[in-house]
Amino acid sequence: MLRYLTAGESHGQALVVIVEGLPAGLEVTAEQIQAELARRRLGYGRGPRQRFEQDEIVLLGGIRHGRTLGSPVAIEIKNSEWTKSDVWHEEKPAPGKTKKPLTQPRPGHADLTGMQKYGFDDARDVLERASARETAARVAAGALAKIFLGTIGVEILSHVVQMGSARNTTAARPLMSDLALVDESPVRCFNKDSETQMIAQIEAAAKDGDSLGGIVEVLAYGIPVGLGSYVHWDRKLDGLLAQLAVLRVE
Repeated sequence: MLRYLTAGESHGQALVVIVEGLPAGLEVTAEQIQAELARRRLGYGRGPRQRFEQDEIVLLGGIRHGRTLGSPVAIEIKNSEWTKSDVWHEEKPAPGKTKKPLTQPRPGHADLTGMQKYGFDDARDVLERASARETAARVAAGALAKIFLGTIGVEILSHVVQMGSARNTTAARPLMSDLALVDESPVRCFNKDSETQMIAQIEAAAKDGDSLGGIVEVLAYGIPVGLGSYVHWDRKLDGLLAQLAVLRVE
């Protein structure tokens, strides 16, 4: 079983991901992972940081001469804006203190819970970790998993089924041959009419200073028969997936 662990903060020097469980001899290049990180930055309504932040990766360990060694793989994702940020570079007046602490938690985020849990008086101690940019490390881990699955003929793609109340009205699901079309959609919707409705809802929410929830479907093709186990609840494939995430909420 693959396991991964991430470290790092949004405005910090870098994010780091460690992936354990990959077999030895798997062909991996920095370019493959870089390509997946570039796809992460696509999408309608992205904030300005997505446009100028670059994800420069360094393969720190577990890979030699383009092949995995069987040991944990460590990847560093550098933050190109590190030197421009005063969040981490400011001179601190005392250990654990900052000159301009952020004391107003944001609604709907981890700020308040984290501040109360650890006794922080600066929300940045929480939000810098509970940040969307942390997902870059998860994308790198997912890229390794996709490369591994590719060796047994399994291919994966995802598409947006619903954004707000705008729902994809077609019953057809995209195939791997449709991946380029999905990537070309600014909202990754496999239906042009629904795509237009989703964009309209995003723009309306942004005008109101609000955001939208949605539903994403992940499709896996080429799954071998017998994957998983019916013997124990914690080894069943659907059980393992349920432990990782809530796949669909309506």
